[in-house]
Amino acid sequence: MGGAVLDGDDALDRLAHTVLARVTKGLSPAAAQLAWHDWAFHLAISPGKRRRLLHEAWDAQRRFLNYAWRAAANPGCTNCVEPLEQDRRFADEAWQKWPFNVIHQGFLLQQDWWQSATTGLRGVSRHHEDLVTFAGRQWLDMWSPSNFFWTNPEVLQKTVETGGANLRQGAQNWLDDLRRLLADAPPAGSEDFIVGKEVGVSPGKVIYRNRLIELIQYAPTTPEVHAAPVLIVPSWIMKYYILDLSPHNSMVRWLVGQGHTVFMISWKNPDPEDRDLGLEDYRRLGIMAALDAVTAIVPGQKVNAVGYCLGGTLLAIAAAAMARDGDTRLHSMSLLAAEMDFREPGELSLFIGESQLAFLDSIMADKGYLDGWQMAGAFQLLNSQDLIWSRQMKEYLLGERQGLFDLMAWNADTTRMPARMHSEYLRRLYLDNDFAEGRYLVDGRPVVPGDIRLPVFTIGTVRDHVAPWKTIYKVHRLIGGADITFALTSGGHNAGVVSPPDHPRRSFQIATRPHGTPHTDAQEWRDKTPVRQGSWWLAWGEWLAALSGAQTAPPPMGRPDAGYAAIANAPGSYVLER
Repeated sequence: MGGAVLDGDDALDRLAHTVLARVTKGLSPAAAQLAWHDWAFHLAISPGKRRRLLHEAWDAQRRFLNYAWRAAANPGCTNCVEPLEQDRRFADEAWQKWPFNVIHQGFLLQQDWWQSATTGLRGVSRHHEDLVTFAGRQWLDMWSPSNFFWTNPEVLQKTVETGGANLRQGAQNWLDDLRRLLADAPPAGSEDFIVGKEVGVSPGKVIYRNRLIELIQYAPTTPEVHAAPVLIVPSWIMKYYILDLSPHNSMVRWLVGQGHTVFMISWKNPDPEDRDLGLEDYRRLGIMAALDAVTAIVPGQKVNAVGYCLGGTLLAIAAAAMARDGDTRLHSMSLLAAEMDFREPGELSLFIGESQLAFLDSIMADKGYLDGWQMAGAFQLLNSQDLIWSRQMKEYLLGERQGLFDLMAWNADTTRMPARMHSEYLRRLYLDNDFAEGRYLVDGRPVVPGDIRLPVFTIGTVRDHVAPWKTIYKVHRLIGGADITFALTSGGHNAGVVSPPDHPRRSFQIATRPHGTPHTDAQEWRDKTPVRQGSWWLAWGEWLAALSGAQTAPPPMGRPDAGYAAIANAPGSYVLER
């Protein structure tokens, strides 16, 4: 009887947490409250900090009144505070005209004050400080003068010019988005980017399938190919075709054009029956099963493995286990925006903590997976200024429906994650940092990055909210016994990786640290390494070609006698699952 009551209580808790998750975008309200109480209590017992904040408030008020007086007499006067480099909300010249210059300057001064109020308070844990700062920024971003009709000069000007047509169109955009949200339909414009028709169109065959992956072998486009094949391991929290977008920016198409035999893992979009799949299943049924297939189709050759985001993390774990066990099938490893040390994972750590993980475990317990919208919501909150509020202002107030491009359509094509796997990777990697600290177990025994003895190419991106480049740079002290080439490119986590050679305004820095040479601090490395214009793909291509052997005839598409016959045409069926 007591057990039944407990089960009913658990079910009620799960229901409550699921409803709350819809409102909070998957963020635990308990975690937020703990952070707020930590900050508020320490502020209450810190009279010195309160006095400093009061002084800063008076100073901000003085600066604001002085600016308002000068702006009334001279609208073109110099601002008293400038927005952050990435803040483009007030870039239009209309914001420099009275009274909108005064309005936006007052907002920026308030923003600066709250940044000071939520940081630098002695005794508050770093995680709680980050959460409170994040929450304050979300609140201020919501009330930015750019978000409202009467305080946004761009909207007022557009309304006068169009006679209010922008507001009518904005209302239609809002109703269309609401209809799509209620119907769980993709955003407007997604219909122009169908996988297998407009994106993910590189020709190839699915030559292997199990309950977790389809393995795609791409058709050669050159008469001869490099001897060593390339196996790409994308992240399972996204669909693989980010690396095979439109023909003009497809990494797969480019690699094949460089004479490489390319294989790609396409992860299954999990269903409730996949709830008990864990990280070890992803390693075994994913990377190791794919390696078996690749080495059977291209016998006698070691594999150049490429891992993107968490796919790179899993690849590093697999490589460490292979090194420990004497498995020598890998020839090199390329890690694209992939972390191994999660002690400083950037703003994504805001969503990771004991309270948060317990909340996620509860809301995953019923369905057996984490919905894609919850992960997408977390990523949107990390850059809510651009991905939520600025977008809504343009589409609902200016009436300008932002045209979807391939990367945006891919980003909206969300995936689910099995409950067990999602809980394991958040806890074992992000929260406990087991792999970097030597506690991660494979087959009951620990694996460590230091066992890897492969040539390594690692790429970080300057504006990465998901995998900060300084965290990725830690590869230099984690992997032992190998030359490490590190590249830092312009762009963010996705756009910085999808960087074809003809992409305008791209730049990168690159240097190789030979095995045995002294370690260089990340910022010192960036300060001393020269900037090169163009795409990092070209430098990576040279590095990869040097490790890929002589040219030879292309291998067959699959190998039926070894159990790897062509099953279907690329992109396969797993990537199409919603």
